[in-house]
Amino acid sequence: MEKSLYQFYQNNAVEFPSGKDTEGKVAWQSPSNIAIVKYWGKHGNQLPNNPSISFTLASARSETFVKYQTKHKEGVSLDFFFEGKPQLAFGEKIKTFLQSILPVFPFLNHLHLTIESKNTFPHSSGIASSASSMSALVMCLMEIEKKISDAQILNETFLRKASYFSRLASGSAARSVFPFASLWGKSANFDDSSNEFALPLEQNLHPVFKTFRDSILIISSGTKPVSSRAGHALMDGNPFAAARYEQANKNTGDLLNALKTGDLEAFIEIAEAEALQLHALMMTSKPSFILMQPESLAAISALRAFRNETGIPVSFTLDAGPNLHVLYPETHSSQVKDFINEELLQYCQNQNWIDDFVGTGPSPIDFIS
Repeated sequence: MEKSLYQFYQNNAVEFPSGKDTEGKVAWQSPSNIAIVKYWGKHGNQLPNNPSISFTLASARSETFVKYQTKHKEGVSLDFFFEGKPQLAFGEKIKTFLQSILPVFPFLNHLHLTIESKNTFPHSSGIASSASSMSALVMCLMEIEKKISDAQILNETFLRKASYFSRLASGSAARSVFPFASLWGKSANFDDSSNEFALPLEQNLHPVFKTFRDSILIISSGTKPVSSRAGHALMDGNPFAAARYEQANKNTGDLLNALKTGDLEAFIEIAEAEALQLHALMMTSKPSFILMQPESLAAISALRAFRNETGIPVSFTLDAGPNLHVLYPETHSSQVKDFINEELLQYCQNQNWIDDFVGTGPSPIDFIS
């Protein structure tokens, strides 16, 4: 299927107008996302071994600015700057990605790109910067394509294509292009679901989940001992991989139902089990890695005690690192933030935490010269 869909996009590729000089600029912001059902393990060209479901964040986002102008020597050409400084190594990664999608975006052969990117969140903060940065870049490419073709593209078509190519750049980026929440990966519980692109869950989301907060506790800002790419690869030899994929498929169906009905108790159970299972998989891989720190466990224990004492439906999840994402409905924001400030800051490096919430996805922004 992936070949046929890629072929479809290639057959509808926008060619650069012959003999025409052009220049312009586009800018998009795209948020990161936090997976509730985790994507861990992949095959082929960035295809997931199990479906995943994520919340789209709001404040934690990348802003990407692209200037483009005609050049007369074919080949991908770009300059890349991150937060105002040239980043040659990452620029080469982007160049490799753009070269891989030239059959679908052939106009890139005729343009020089100046790309500037920045994040609203610090590096190594437990937020997936590749998801936000690569989806923002793809949104810019899609915008350039629209300008060159002068075509009217339906929003649903635009976003599905953006999700497809964001996935090729960074797997979890497929989920960042939709508002509120999304599903990525084939699931028997959701029609039209696919390993090739994510789908929006906005129409299947109880209102309470559109108000969710995500308070991110920075237990450690240090670089984690294993990259996500390497972590995915370790699933190939993990003795619990088959059971994991079976459980992830079940949790996907259960979570879809909880999100639709507003079942907070089921949501908490699934979210926390998924987070801990992710870390258990890393502990049982070969080589094994312990990504949580003592402060992570202490914060989890304190959060669960707070929930038991107050009845407030607050829960946690983690990515492949030590930092906690504290999840809760907006109606309990005041009590939970007081709890964070009074009880959980002691476990945070330099008492640092990020206040975020479920958001509405990518959007064009004003270009800043």
